[in-house]
Amino acid sequence: MKSQDPPSEQLQVLVNLLTQKRLKQALFESSQMLEEFPNSVILFNIIGASNAGLKQYDVALENYKKALEIKPDYAEVYFNMGVALKDKGDLNAAIDCYKQAIIIKPNYAAAYNNMGNILRDKGNPEAAIDCYKQAIIIKPNYAVAYNNMGSAQKDTGNQEAAIISYKKALKIRPDYDGAYKNIGSILKNVVFTRPISGLQEVISSIIDRKNIVKPQDICQATISLLRFEPVVKDLFKKYFLSELNQSLVGVVSNLSDTPLLLKLMSVCPISDLEFEAIFTDIRTALLISMIKIKNSPEVLQFQSALALQCFTNEYVYNQNDKETLALAELEAEVAEDIFKGGQPRSQSILCLASYKALHEYKWCDLLVLNSSIKEVVTRQIFEPKQESLLKAKILVLEEISNKVSSKVREQYEVSPYPRWINTGLSLKPETLSNKTKKLKLKLFNDSINDIDSPNILIAGCGTGQHSILVASKIKNAKILAIDLSLSSLAYAKRKTEELGIQNIDYMQADILDLGKLDRKFDIIQSSGVLHHMDDPMAGWRSLYDCLEVGGLMKIGLYSELARQHIVRMQSEIMQLGIGSSDIEMRSFRRDVISSNEDHHIRIRWSNNFYTLSELRDLLFHVQEHRFTIPQLKDSLSELDLKFCGFEADTIVRDFKLKNTGANDPYNLEKWHSYEQANPNAFIAMYQFWCQKVA
Repeated sequence: MKSQDPPSEQLQVLVNLLTQKRLKQALFESSQMLEEFPNSVILFNIIGASNAGLKQYDVALENYKKALEIKPDYAEVYFNMGVALKDKGDLNAAIDCYKQAIIIKPNYAAAYNNMGNILRDKGNPEAAIDCYKQAIIIKPNYAVAYNNMGSAQKDTGNQEAAIISYKKALKIRPDYDGAYKNIGSILKNVVFTRPISGLQEVISSIIDRKNIVKPQDICQATISLLRFEPVVKDLFKKYFLSELNQSLVGVVSNLSDTPLLLKLMSVCPISDLEFEAIFTDIRTALLISMIKIKNSPEVLQFQSALALQCFTNEYVYNQNDKETLALAELEAEVAEDIFKGGQPRSQSILCLASYKALHEYKWCDLLVLNSSIKEVVTRQIFEPKQESLLKAKILVLEEISNKVSSKVREQYEVSPYPRWINTGLSLKPETLSNKTKKLKLKLFNDSINDIDSPNILIAGCGTGQHSILVASKIKNAKILAIDLSLSSLAYAKRKTEELGIQNIDYMQADILDLGKLDRKFDIIQSSGVLHHMDDPMAGWRSLYDCLEVGGLMKIGLYSELARQHIVRMQSEIMQLGIGSSDIEMRSFRRDVISSNEDHHIRIRWSNNFYTLSELRDLLFHVQEHRFTIPQLKDSLSELDLKFCGFEADTIVRDFKLKNTGANDPYNLEKWHSYEQANPNAFIAMYQFWCQKVA
């Protein structure tokens, strides 16, 4: 049978509709055209692709088979069949189709690439790598294949090879966000023992692209890489020889020639005690030597980064008496200058900004902007003022009346948590059904997968990272994000507007008052919140009452076992009568830094140790409960919720090495045994999903 196809201009119209994802129109017009050209192999292929895009896989496959009856050697149809079968979940049949496409068309790079993807999904990264290599031999500038090969290499544990592959993908496509994100994912778990050529430039690009990766996640890897820089080596040498003050301007100027360090300082707390000690000493020296130092561009550039670092870590660095006196003198000098109608040196403003937020000074609105202080003024004056204005626009459900809730609210009004600049967002939102599939959740009611536009509640959204991340992940989500703290909500609202996100509503509310909303949600997420309530079960029950039948809930709770070192420190704080003022916390933190006690050393590994609000949340919280896995099991039973699985890829992967049964990841008794053997596994909290079935 010979194919009789429509004219090329008519086919191009259909192809354009497919490309534009106007699938129903493409299906309608191609089906109409098929009546005139009943033996068109191209029309059957387009009808198949349209149906596959609409997730009507069986109908798609029928049309592909009709195309092959007309033209048995049509490699593109076998390729498309492979795509449909993969999406349907029939991976072996999909591989067979790709193999057949390659037999017909041996130089079919895309078929090799897609076959590699399936082999990786099936847990065979080595075979996947062979496919990607073949695709690259055929098509040397195949950025997608390099990116996919990097992911397969990462699966085998070869992180360095993965980074090299991702870098090759970026060399071909410098705007490849997926490759940047994948490198960021590797950097979360790496400390470099030698320099990697070209990687600093890639990390710098990741930071410039802002919300590809959460900067804090890549801080340790970046710092470990920077330590190999000659400038940084010289910095440490001078510090350990107590020579920083002798060559202060030279040291600061050299650091200004290390752009990656300055960028990192500007966007996240540097969680490294040696760098902290050096920055603290430089800050002191700049203040004490203010009159002697010239206003050079290099010094101002470093001072700006230092002021941003100190503002972001909420002035966690220690301050001695000599600094306090010098700071008071500088504050008086700057105030007098401004109130007389003058403008202080940029250097003086940046020096003050590294000790105290500029918006706290009465004269802040009288500053005249220039390029040297613009970024610091934006972050320390303009953005806090914007948040103050936004507070008045945030809806309030009910006045907070619970005593413990009121205390928690007061803590977060003073210390919105966390103060973040950029975060890691999903590159493309997915349907809820795809998301539950990727999370490998055990569902007891599949109706949740039929919801196209889910109503989602984020209960305890803090400063907005959680709600914004969910908005970026789930397609067509309608999100209500609540929190006790107006300061936190205003921060969240500002960042949401900054990112142009329009599907999140913010409201001040106590979880205990949610019944007054008279609303039901398909998804509820509450991470790190219930364990700070007076009665966590009362809060959890309130969330349960707002959840639709068949709805999913993600809960994050502290582990009793993983937090023993923290409990010990909290007891020390209580016994010593240490309060939670900024001065007292800095003083206690200084003692912990100089301690050799194991539990003190361990707390220094936590990123929370490197900002004031996170330190308060970690060790000085007004209310905290902790849980065991048996308690989780009892709580779920009491609420009639079904456990659907933990969300913790690395932990789940490790768990599965010894717990190989298909149902083991959903067995809390096995998880309890696992945690007993691995007491630090859930140091970042239990993060798990559960479902309301009745």
